[in-house]
Amino acid sequence: MSVSSSARRLTAATAVAAALVGAAALPAMAADHHDPSGERAAVTISAVQYDSPGRDDRSNRSLNAEWVEITNSTRRAVNLDGWTLSDEDGHTFTFHHYRLDGRSTVRVHTGEGRDARHDLFQDRRTYVWNNDRDTATLRNDHGRFVDDFSWGRQHRGAHHH
Repeated sequence: MSVSSSARRLTAATAVAAALVGAAALPAMAADHHDPSGERAAVTISAVQYDSPGRDDRSNRSLNAEWVEITNSTRRAVNLDGWTLSDEDGHTFTFHHYRLDGRSTVRVHTGEGRDARHDLFQDRRTYVWNNDRDTATLRNDHGRFVDDFSWGRQHRGAHHH
């Protein structure tokens, strides 16, 4: 009798441990926001190549040499489904069915191409990021600010592109 009750207890303890591990894996999104202690978010815009090298001839090759890199600095994969990357003019790219692995970076290219683990494509035929100044903004699937990356002169009042 005691063998089956201790086996039952062990099974129950295993189930509880599994439930706790499962619950810990669920709120991965909590780590993606700026934390109240002032620590940086786990997912950030790590680099931007806003001025495609060479002539801006609008070729697909040139468009794809314009990109934004997004890095996940945690060990856990983060589901970016529904997240957006936008510029100051409101051009917006929405991530669909994409998980960014832990400790990895994805490069979001402006032009057309085949999405892969480390390269996504906006499939645009025109440039998005202004060479003189702009801001790339990353928001989560609830529209909440996650990170941004600005370049060029500081903005003062209204600005024209």
